[in-house]
Amino acid sequence: MVMAMSVLFAASVSANKAPQAPKPVDASKSTVLWKGKKVLGAHDGNIKIKSGNLDFTGDKLTGGTFVIDMKTINCTDLSGDAKKNLEGHLMSDDFFGVEKFPDAKFTIKKVASRGTDGDFTITGDITIKGKTKEIKFPAKIGKNSAEAKLVLDRSEFDIRYGSGSFFDNLGDKTIYDEFELDIKLMF
Repeated sequence: MVMAMSVLFAASVSANKAPQAPKPVDASKSTVLWKGKKVLGAHDGNIKIKSGNLDFTGDKLTGGTFVIDMKTINCTDLSGDAKKNLEGHLMSDDFFGVEKFPDAKFTIKKVASRGTDGDFTITGDITIKGKTKEIKFPAKIGKNSAEAKLVLDRSEFDIRYGSGSFFDNLGDKTIYDEFELDIKLMF
């Protein structure tokens, strides 16, 4: 009887895979691309990941966190003074206020399969400019990478400069509230 219980316990323990140590995100190989649109065009660029880790149980993603260095906002569609001016404005209090809020953070709360290998729905909390919001988006998870494209509404993070949702008569100076992120994490 004791031996049977020991075998049953051992089988139960081996069937339930224990959590592994978090896998660090390789910030030097990971990318975050952004795109913001306005009535008369768009701007795009990139921003650097500061740190992060992803948690796995066996080979299944179960959680994680990554931090974006907001002081690294880079515009790739402009050059010279126009580039410098836009980057400075995006880092100012009109937009991301990076002196007071130098980091943005995302924490995974839930990972659900979408029914296809490597295809998941991620639910988590994103914090930008001191405001936290739960978001949900599709992602592809590979052996050493995670990729997602998502759209965020900047006004939900108290970023209202040039927003037609808050100011009248902006005309062709209106900046759309939604901005796009294309994220690829390597680990």
